[in-house]
Amino acid sequence: MDKAYIGHMSQVSGVEEHRLVGGRGDGMRLFLVRNGRGLEFTVSADRCADISRLSVDGVNLGYFSPVGYVAPSYYDGVGNGFLKSFTAGFLTTCGLYAVGTPCHDEGEDTPLHGSVGNTPAESIQTHQTEDAIVIQAKIDQSEMFGRKLVLYRTITCSTQDNCLSIRDRIVNEGDRISPCMVLYHMNMGYPLLSETAELAIPSEHVSGRTAKAEKGISHWQEITKPQPQFEEECFYHQFTDKGLAGIYNPAVQKGLVISYDAKQLPYFVQWKMMGEREYVLGLEPGNCHPDGRDKMRQSGNLAQLQPGEEVSYCIDLHFFRNESDWRNGFTRINQE
Repeated sequence: MDKAYIGHMSQVSGVEEHRLVGGRGDGMRLFLVRNGRGLEFTVSADRCADISRLSVDGVNLGYFSPVGYVAPSYYDGVGNGFLKSFTAGFLTTCGLYAVGTPCHDEGEDTPLHGSVGNTPAESIQTHQTEDAIVIQAKIDQSEMFGRKLVLYRTITCSTQDNCLSIRDRIVNEGDRISPCMVLYHMNMGYPLLSETAELAIPSEHVSGRTAKAEKGISHWQEITKPQPQFEEECFYHQFTDKGLAGIYNPAVQKGLVISYDAKQLPYFVQWKMMGEREYVLGLEPGNCHPDGRDKMRQSGNLAQLQPGEEVSYCIDLHFFRNESDWRNGFTRINQE
């Protein structure tokens, strides 16, 4: 890039901090990221440094729920209260002490999807290099007389290509063993998501979470028009080494590919919700399934961290502008 043409770098790319005014999102800190190649997304500092909005060339790719932006002060941590402030956005992180169905586990009532997605970052910094924009955040889930998990998140966005990575390091900074559950609830929305979209999840095995999902398992990859009073379906996909999922819509000529290490994140949930105004497709890698912490413990698959222990997870996302690039990119990423 010839800097002789540019007065300030923000003319082309960079990060701008904004604050919301009014409504239940009043005062929330938002970081708008533009990579200068058509990729724009918003990091919500007060919601686990999650990604609320994401677009390519001005075309929206994520889903925004009817509740809109909701500040953490409105979070209801009882039962399904999570849904009252579930913005969804492109990414909502679920965890860290619980994911999925509310349950009673070892004397504790756990809420739907845990509270980390409604936890503000203790600190957040941004910087830009020649090749990337980097956001680093610390989200502290410590409690008095209890567990002390801390999430260190790094979001790196290339300024050379339309791709980004989310790298999380979770540390048990307490003096007792702690459950460590995480689900990356990534939500595809209109206009990327419509009945003309093509879904690709090359898993080795797929099963339905419920009887309804099992009945419709032969159609897990089909995207329909919005339907009134649609009952959600969840499909569980299994991978051995690399987890991979992609979606492309020729109507808007936009697509994306999600890739990750399936040994680190051995569970993948496809959330198919084709309802009117609740029209969303969740593509969700995690270290657990969403049937509740009690079920994970009973099966012997509950991830836990010893005092001082840490674990790292990484999700890579690539965005494409046409079908040829999407198909070629999907094949290349699958073979890497």
